[in-house]
Amino acid sequence: MTSAHRLLFFTSPRRGEADAQSASGEGRSAYRESESPSPQPSPLRGAGARRVRGAAFGTLLALGALFSPLQARAAGVEDFYAGRTVSVIIGFSTGSAYDLYARLLPRHMGKHIPGNPKMIAQNMPGAGSLKAAQYIFSVAPKDGSVIGTMSRSLPVEPLLGDLQLDARRFTWIGNITNNVSLCATWHTNVVKTWDDVLTKPLTLGGEGPGADLDNFAVLLRTMFGAKVKLVTGYPGGTEVNLAVERGEVDGRCGWSWDSIKSTRPDWLRDKKLNLLVAFALARSSDVPLEVPLIMDKAKTDEQRTILRVHLAGQYLGRPFFAPPGIPDDRKAALRAAFDATMKDPDFVAEALKTRLEVDPVSGAEIDRLLAEIYATPKDVIEKARAAIRN
Repeated sequence: MTSAHRLLFFTSPRRGEADAQSASGEGRSAYRESESPSPQPSPLRGAGARRVRGAAFGTLLALGALFSPLQARAAGVEDFYAGRTVSVIIGFSTGSAYDLYARLLPRHMGKHIPGNPKMIAQNMPGAGSLKAAQYIFSVAPKDGSVIGTMSRSLPVEPLLGDLQLDARRFTWIGNITNNVSLCATWHTNVVKTWDDVLTKPLTLGGEGPGADLDNFAVLLRTMFGAKVKLVTGYPGGTEVNLAVERGEVDGRCGWSWDSIKSTRPDWLRDKKLNLLVAFALARSSDVPLEVPLIMDKAKTDEQRTILRVHLAGQYLGRPFFAPPGIPDDRKAALRAAFDATMKDPDFVAEALKTRLEVDPVSGAEIDRLLAEIYATPKDVIEKARAAIRN
């Protein structure tokens, strides 16, 4: 990794962070919790009624003391977001699948956030989304006014490379869909099948260290003996696609099936692509059956274990996150709004219209997955690292 790509993050955990998350009722909607039925007037009369009313009044005071923090918290979230603009930072160039998802989300999510803020998408491509991740981690306001999307593989990269990043420290909001990624070449290329990958030279385009395009290309060489040459440094997948079309490179790996369908449906229709192999833990139902699954090509249990580490990021698909340390009530509100958006009929209808898949993963599930990945034994991680070294 070059000095330009070596982006530094603080990784030490904050004291009390876990306790704060637990106390926040993570994943629940705080503003819904604050709702309570209005007390009904007592029909009783006389001194007894006064005693009853006195007791009821005392009970109401106690309930008020109980619910007022929740009401204040809900009011605080709504007051914060009312009239505000929430920025959605996209770590990729315009026209990529990440870009399409990240522009679809804010068109619907704002109405599910208390205060109904306006949401605006902004592109910040560079180094396979590392630039955007660094900005959100270190520079963006930690108040819930900025969220972003990064490469699905970036959270796992610290385990596989020299990037100093603890992805568990981000505030994970959710993932629109998990992915199956493919390797593909242009239809005129001599590499047309998996057997060709193993026997013929192949030049693939990449974005930068840690990107799926780069990692999967190198895996073909180190684990399967493919004669792969990697040309890296493209700003994003859109530029790599243009390079494939122009013949600058033979093809690309790490190309999400949903991305191919949504951004290049004509290439599929007109058979402009040779689909070589699918990178995923399990086969997608609509990927052509003749395209082999990389897991099925592993020869040993050790190879399968190494591939599982590298393919864990596919589960993160199209992830959205906020900086570490945003207020717990806003974290809960953003997560609840994201989950509600995934069920919003207008959102789902637009996703289907634009050929984007919706198979969501919650922020809490992302937290659990990352905890499991970061607990992988060191000897397995070292072998996984070796598999993507040039």
